[in-house]
Amino acid sequence: MNESKWFINGMMPAKIMHRHLILILFLIIPLLTSSSVMAQSVKSKNKKEKNKTWAEQLGFPKGKKVLLLHMDDIGMCPEANEAAERYIKNNHILSAAVMMPCPNATSFIEWAKSHPSADIGLHLTLTSEWKNYRWPPLTDAAKVPSLIDPDGKFWHEVPDVVAHASAKEVEMEIRAQIEKCLALGYRPTHIDTHMGTLIGSPEYVKVFFKVAEEYGIPANVIDITVPEGATQFRQKEYPVNDDVINTVAKYKLPKLDDFTYVHEGSTYEDKRTKFFTMVKSLNPGLTEIYFHPSVLTDNLKTITNSWQQRVWEADLFADPVVHQFFKKEGIVITNWKEVMKRFGEKK
Repeated sequence: MNESKWFINGMMPAKIMHRHLILILFLIIPLLTSSSVMAQSVKSKNKKEKNKTWAEQLGFPKGKKVLLLHMDDIGMCPEANEAAERYIKNNHILSAAVMMPCPNATSFIEWAKSHPSADIGLHLTLTSEWKNYRWPPLTDAAKVPSLIDPDGKFWHEVPDVVAHASAKEVEMEIRAQIEKCLALGYRPTHIDTHMGTLIGSPEYVKVFFKVAEEYGIPANVIDITVPEGATQFRQKEYPVNDDVINTVAKYKLPKLDDFTYVHEGSTYEDKRTKFFTMVKSLNPGLTEIYFHPSVLTDNLKTITNSWQQRVWEADLFADPVVHQFFKKEGIVITNWKEVMKRFGEKK
């Protein structure tokens, strides 16, 4: 039928219009219903995923405590490197992060290249905290003046960095640290932040996550989109505002459910007992626990007053009593390589 015959004075007759409306509704309502069902399904799926721990979302068994045991401050000194190498060679702990501006970083990266089981990331460094043992940025000082203290090194403490350093120069330096590792022929498996500097300011957080996503290298991001996560960090006086929570919500790589550390002890046995107590107190989920192992030397004693704790931490996870504890408690041990493998399989 010629469509022009349907119109009288430019208008469609009421009877024909009524038929067309019925036909349109007949065709569209199922589509709208289908779209609504699909939207509800996606919303329900997202809600279901959100109610799962990150360990569950990555395919670990429900209700399990999954620990990512992590060696920090590697590359800072030979003593830290030796302790990390011992753990990795004995298959006790595989995950570690290197401080690229430090004097022994390159030697550890070269060692890691011949140990493919190792899970080596970067401990992105913007502070130089010790009194007599210090380091400057990798970036040319003229390009990052806000990162440098009067001694020509990184600032001693996180509040000093936040008070002086621009997010632009922070980004420049952390990129330089990643690029140095890549130039050595090693792709880091993850990145984190020395002394928590990169979560010391909302602008630093944005830079940290932006760089992680651009390189496709996961950061140690704690899921603070859940209330208990945000509360935990606010109690520690980190600037967790709505802007930071939104930044975390938009982050596209896997997150941690929790993040903590090995506590100090008055003796080795006391330290081990405190560690057991802390692990028992954890909720199910993916928790990163960091520590700072070092072997004992006179040189280590000149660097840090925490040398005794670090030496005990070099023994802790090689201890058969600790291994038995993990087995008894049903603890699952993982690392960033496995996390990213599972994340890729879930996408």
